Amino acid sequence: MKRREFITLFGGAAAAWPLAARAQQRAHIRRLGVLSGYSESDPDARARLAGFQQGIKELGWIEGRTLHTEYRWSRGDSDRARTLARELVELQPDVILGETTSVVAALKQATRTVPIVFTNLSNPVGSGFVANLARPGANITGFTNFESSMGGKWLELLKEIAPDISRVAIMFNPIVSPHIAGGYYRDAIETAAKSLAVDQVTAPVLDAEDIERAIDALAREPHAALIVLPDTFTLVQRDLIIGLAAKQRLPAVYSFRLFAAAGGLLSYGINPTDQYPRAASYVDRILRGEKPADLPVQAPTTFELVVNLQTAKALGLVIPESFLLRANEVIE
Repeated sequence: MKRREFITLFGGAAAAWPLAARAQQRAHIRRLGVLSGYSESDPDARARLAGFQQGIKELGWIEGRTLHTEYRWSRGDSDRARTLARELVELQPDVILGETTSVVAALKQATRTVPIVFTNLSNPVGSGFVANLARPGANITGFTNFESSMGGKWLELLKEIAPDISRVAIMFNPIVSPHIAGGYYRDAIETAAKSLAVDQVTAPVLDAEDIERAIDALAREPHAALIVLPDTFTLVQRDLIIGLAAKQRLPAVYSFRLFAAAGGLLSYGINPTDQYPRAASYVDRILRGEKPADLPVQAPTTFELVVNLQTAKALGLVIPESFLLRANEVIE
């Protein structure tokens, strides 16, 4: 071989090698979709996903090198969730992280094959996402936030902090969370209501005007109070709900700390941020070859009680010392 030909051949091979290496590297990048039920501007939603991102990083996945993530935000809109779910599935991800019931319902409608890991979801069996908690059985698994017995606990805490209440309205969005509309928490609330001599009514709400009408109607009843059930819609509308409850001087209990931190009277539930590093571990296991059908749905093990003392004083409530001692956090 002539020297010029050798140099040309070697130079061509050297130029081609980085291209081939880069192509091979790109081929090994795994694809992750994330569909949030909240707004991208929601600082609490972003903080939760930051916990997931940190968990993924600690498990060895490097964004842009071994993993590429596509994020979508449904903003509490079920129609938008369905559109974004189809969009993510068309990108052919290796796994999708979905948070909230309406989001996972949209993802299930869009695919029966792409693995899905859920968070912030109450009733995966009743919603038809998994066959059972121990053996999900299909392409969906994840982490629940509440079980049905929590309904009674919310009413018991509300009655303890506001003993004069005799009527309670249960607020939820029947479209965003149909399992709640179907009565997931109802039996526990009814049992607690009977033992506490409290009448209960449902307050389904679809938009901001419904929220205002429901709270105004409740305020016309003597000794009334409010239970706000956990769903994406009530989370997105939390400032409106908290503000109207304060205006109408209604004691209210919520399921997440962020309500109490924003001025709500009382919250009892999980710290949802805790679920996201755990969800990262399931995403990691699926990316490494495990099947969601074999990964059991996990329930929360710890709950936090938070009371806003400033709101209690504005409502004229005197919180028992025993209650304050049991609280994980007292906001003053």
